[in-house]
Amino acid sequence: MSDSDEGAGQVARSTRKDAQRNKKALLDAAATVFVTSGVDAPVRAIAAEAGVGLGTIYRHFPTRADLIIAVYRHQVDACAEAGPALLASSATPYAALGRWINLFVDFLVTKHGLAAVFQSDSAGFDTLHSYFLDRLLPVCTELLEAAAASGEIHSDLAAYPLMRGVGNLCVGAESDPDYDARRLVELLIAGLRRSQ
Repeated sequence: MSDSDEGAGQVARSTRKDAQRNKKALLDAAATVFVTSGVDAPVRAIAAEAGVGLGTIYRHFPTRADLIIAVYRHQVDACAEAGPALLASSATPYAALGRWINLFVDFLVTKHGLAAVFQSDSAGFDTLHSYFLDRLLPVCTELLEAAAASGEIHSDLAAYPLMRGVGNLCVGAESDPDYDARRLVELLIAGLRRSQ
């Protein structure tokens, strides 16, 4: 391999890294806007949040459905990756669980409206739901097991019912400004604690 070939390879890798960083910034911006304004938020609001032009968004995500699906997968991945990091950095496993559940609530708020996108594509929705379960159930299980092993919580609760309960507490939050899903979820997580 010549020096010019090696230099071209480094430029291509650098360009790919920049493109990945830009795409991640777009997805983070879209998730932020979706949390506050829902999945029907104007694309220009997402572009403004990301600090890019509309063309940049459409180049990465030609349709709104493409963007919503990408945000969904991005947030699932971020939530999955956060679990072990929180477990390693939090004062206790229970604290890590609480912080992770807050991230999960943010994710659930973002995904409101996803069902409407998939009304005519149940296979697409099923694929994303399977991805969600495959990525997040093991993380929640790890957090619950660590908190139970430390004696902080009861050990008789599995990840799926907990995640389903949190999801149920989040339903309707986007349509009622007086409904505080996060507060109800905090009460649910507090109820997991063992009496000292």
